[in-house]
Amino acid sequence: MSFGDPNNPYGQQQGGQQPGGQQPGYGYPQQAPQGVPQQGYGYPQAPPVQGGYGFPGAPTEMPGGVKAARIMLYVLGGFQVIGAIVMVVAGAWLSDKLAESESYGSSSASSQDVADIGMAVFVVVGILTLGIALWAILTAAKFSSGGNGVRISAIVYGSLVTLFSAISLLTTNVFAIISIALGVLVIVFCARQDGAAWFRRQRQQY
Repeated sequence: MSFGDPNNPYGQQQGGQQPGGQQPGYGYPQQAPQGVPQQGYGYPQAPPVQGGYGFPGAPTEMPGGVKAARIMLYVLGGFQVIGAIVMVVAGAWLSDKLAESESYGSSSASSQDVADIGMAVFVVVGILTLGIALWAILTAAKFSSGGNGVRISAIVYGSLVTLFSAISLLTTNVFAIISIALGVLVIVFCARQDGAAWFRRQRQQY
């Protein structure tokens, strides 16, 4: 039997036959051994990117600025709760004082009307202040699990606090400077790129 011309490049090659009667193909990558990941044809396989919350590159930990904004919301909410209590107590105190003036011979009708109106105004303002305080506290509580709506809620709240604190500052209320500073910082930290990425991250579905 003849094996052809040994100088012929198209002739049968010796030793090229693999076990089982199969020969290696030409132009195709051989199958990788078991336990070794197979690479794509012509391109190296890219290493996996460590991401979080459902897609690569997402922040896995709350940024420092977002944490600071959360604390500021709690602080502002706490101040407003105290302010609401002060409003209600002040209304009750004013009502008692007007009632005492009535007992000293003032016009009973006018004194009672002023007392009722004053009490109502203080109570309404106190309730509104308490509602705004709950807005801040609930928004801060949602920073860990909330989405972009929580971020928008924090920015709107910070804007309103800054606006009304600036108006209060015009009435020589020097303590309004603190609220202005906190409100501006809440807006800045939530509007930054890392803050936007945190609130827009995709959540894992359980």
